[in-house]
Amino acid sequence: MLSDDRPSSTSVAVIGGGIGGLAAALSLLRLGFDVHVYEQTRSLRDVGAGIQISPNASRILRRLGLADASTVHGVTPLALHQRRWDDGRTLRCTPLGAAVESACGSPYYQAHRADLLAALAGRLPTGRLHVGHRLTALTALTAHADRVVAHFDNGRSIEVDVLIAADGIHSTVRRIVFGGESAQFTGCVAYRGLVGADRLASLELPLESQLWMGPGKHFVHYFVRGAALLNFVAIVERDSWTRESWTERASLSEVLGLIEGWHSQVRSILGAAEPEEVFIWGLFDHAPMPVWSIGRVTLLGDACHAMLPFLAQGAAQAIEDGAALAGCLAKFTRQEIPGALRAYESLRLPRTSRVQDASQDNRIRFHLPDGPQQRERYAQIRDAATDWFLRAMGWVYGHDAGVVDVRSLI
Repeated sequence: MLSDDRPSSTSVAVIGGGIGGLAAALSLLRLGFDVHVYEQTRSLRDVGAGIQISPNASRILRRLGLADASTVHGVTPLALHQRRWDDGRTLRCTPLGAAVESACGSPYYQAHRADLLAALAGRLPTGRLHVGHRLTALTALTAHADRVVAHFDNGRSIEVDVLIAADGIHSTVRRIVFGGESAQFTGCVAYRGLVGADRLASLELPLESQLWMGPGKHFVHYFVRGAALLNFVAIVERDSWTRESWTERASLSEVLGLIEGWHSQVRSILGAAEPEEVFIWGLFDHAPMPVWSIGRVTLLGDACHAMLPFLAQGAAQAIEDGAALAGCLAKFTRQEIPGALRAYESLRLPRTSRVQDASQDNRIRFHLPDGPQQRERYAQIRDAATDWFLRAMGWVYGHDAGVVDVRSLI
């Protein structure tokens, strides 16, 4: 930017105080922008339990001052252990831990979502986070407008140079700016919960992320919060989603019925859960968007590229978005902000689309019905080299979204 057009003179509003919104705000603050976050709820909260922080996200979090997140609240898994659903047979056990950090230059760890959210919020300077602000309208959205005005249901309005929508898959900003269809049910539901590690001591579970693959379903479990809790999620295919609530408590007996015939370890983990601590929600997504930005408004994270959880990249890609967006804005003047947002979009859209496709591919692989295709898939997994996973995921884990070169995008 020009010396008389410093980042500190550029005002940015981030709509949404989730992991993606807070990480974006911190990336922008790090580069000197005047950033405020507006969250509709009256206190920060994150639906869900565990989150996997892969190296492409952890390297950004380290720059944002969260270098100790992996040691304070996170757990570094020693391996990714892929297993067959009924007999527990090992299909592949891939080293993680030091092997990932050595290969990618940043750690892989797992954490409770609430712990990561609190850590991000704790890095925001006082007065930068505004809760109880539900967006109701935007004005001055034309390509030639030099400001954006946001209106909230509490009667407050703000005027900023840039507005970033990090308000999730049901994004209000997306609806206002782009209109279009609501999020569509993907044909999968997730059952999630946490179990105290002491309740599972008899299983002698190793410090691994375990992925169990079966017909129409898969089950993942890993430790969080200093290994005091085990996070689990069962993804199950179903035809429809008719619940009024996006998330709600699940029937534990219903979940156990769905995994009848699965290995005793999976059933023991579920059986140890407190019934009131098991939740269900439908998995939704949007059709891919060819454009994310209009004028001085842009989208980030699930608002523009909702991810199925089959590659554990939803939060990671939102964190990447924030770093790339901050880098693009830093390379343009305030008058050139629409161009900066187009550069951000051009930079991120191909990558996030590829991650979305890879996630969808994993859904097919994880849920193959018993038969020739499944046996062939299992043989491929079993016979692959030990480091196959890290090599296959190199394009995801090795990426540094904070390194932005806009010259080829303009």
